[in-house]
Amino acid sequence: MIWRVASYIYQEISNVLLSKSIERMRKRLKRTKGICSCSSPRCINHSTFNWYEQDLWTYIARFLDGRSLVMLGATNKWFNSVIMQDCIWKFTCLRDLQVPDPGHVSFSWSKLYASVVDGSHSFIFRQQEKHIDWMRIGAFSFDSEVAFLSQRMSASVKIPKQENIGDMLQSCGSCLLRKIKTGIWIADLQLVRCPVCDQEKCEGTMQMLDARHIELFLNQGFQDGSWDYELVGSHEIKKKVRGAYGAIFDFKYLTSKSTAGIFDYKSWIGQPNDFQPKAIIALHAVAVNTNLQENQEAGVLIKYHTMRAGAEGEIVSIRISQQLL
Repeated sequence: MIWRVASYIYQEISNVLLSKSIERMRKRLKRTKGICSCSSPRCINHSTFNWYEQDLWTYIARFLDGRSLVMLGATNKWFNSVIMQDCIWKFTCLRDLQVPDPGHVSFSWSKLYASVVDGSHSFIFRQQEKHIDWMRIGAFSFDSEVAFLSQRMSASVKIPKQENIGDMLQSCGSCLLRKIKTGIWIADLQLVRCPVCDQEKCEGTMQMLDARHIELFLNQGFQDGSWDYELVGSHEIKKKVRGAYGAIFDFKYLTSKSTAGIFDYKSWIGQPNDFQPKAIIALHAVAVNTNLQENQEAGVLIKYHTMRAGAEGEIVSIRISQQLL
């Protein structure tokens, strides 16, 4: 099927080029005074249009999805050499994730694309027994090295002034994280068993906003387990709340138009009697919310975990978990 589609696109482009070639030939004939010229549009050899034109196939590749590109690359060695160009996979990755070009990356774009679409998530590598289900939310970007994390739905944003994360959370229900690895981040919504936490009486489940840098799964430090998650803060909301909410923002764009939709809560959190998890993603932010039933026990415990690229390295993953008390 992919060969037929690609062949059709190629033939259409070839026809356009052929028509232009014929038109140029006709113009040259009109300027020729003699009648003995052997140049004629009817004598054009169609075989001059080579099917193995790299520029044309590079252009065609822009219209194919990742699976189709892999199938086309498996046709033969020539197509494989064309399709495996990093520029093709970069275009495909940025197009499908709908994010801007992050600039330098440490791995090939084909590997980055595969790590996003192969069904992998963080609990595949660790704590598989704790995992129940998951949902891919999408991709967003960090342009700055500062993240703003929030656990409250509020139209007015209060920037914490404290230095300690625990004090920040206690003061305004939000905190700042510094030394974030910039670039493309992938966000998932995880459903895990509560034994991940330390609440002995809880036998249910909890939701987790799980965000990671696009390169995380390809790094040796993550693969060999030397990079691990660390609890950086927690906060109890002891009063009854309408929902379990968590959000991650690039602090640089906290009040920009690109993130305004996240603060329009009524547009995405669902009706009060809708208890299915909801998520929204913007160019520089992501948020999740699950409405809670009125008869559920009051209070929510929110925990914040981060993973660094080494002891003093950049933050490459952030988790916000919410558990009913």
